[in-house]
Amino acid sequence: MAGPGDETAAAELRNRGHLRASHADREQVIGTLKVAFVQGRLTEEELGARVDQVYASRTYAELAEVIGDIPAELAGAQAPRDPWRATKIAWRVVYAMFLPGIVAIILAPGGPRTTGGDIVVLTAVVYLLFWILGVSMMIASRSAKRPRGQLPPRPAPGPAPGPAGNGTPLCSAPSRPRGGTSND
Repeated sequence: MAGPGDETAAAELRNRGHLRASHADREQVIGTLKVAFVQGRLTEEELGARVDQVYASRTYAELAEVIGDIPAELAGAQAPRDPWRATKIAWRVVYAMFLPGIVAIILAPGGPRTTGGDIVVLTAVVYLLFWILGVSMMIASRSAKRPRGQLPPRPAPGPAPGPAGNGTPLCSAPSRPRGGTSND
């Protein structure tokens, strides 16, 4: 029975129920189903049926129905994608391409002595300044996101648990004889 603090992967998908799911979202749900199969929570037939259902799903709500009974922490659920990602990319394009051109037009000197070369030099300088400022902002934001001096946590020592939880590996390579002779 789920406690009040338990959260399932399906709950995240239900919040965006009417929105169309992307191919990447479907692949993430299939990854969750594969993990549940490896853990023994699904049979092979259930896995096949649910994968078919995932590919037939069009919205987040339909995907949520497929994995509604699988806990998110067991599947190693990933953080949802930023819904404003496309808007942010569009603003970067505006910043990098159009805004410097508008600023160059505003700063362009008028009058009879202005040549085409003056306009080209001014435009190149404005674009260069905008690009330098943009790159420096990207570098500053990346270094702010990364903690200094902290390494990622190490995995626990000991054998990796297999499907039965007894330390046996999921697969093993065939062993070769050690005598150095082979029958090739």
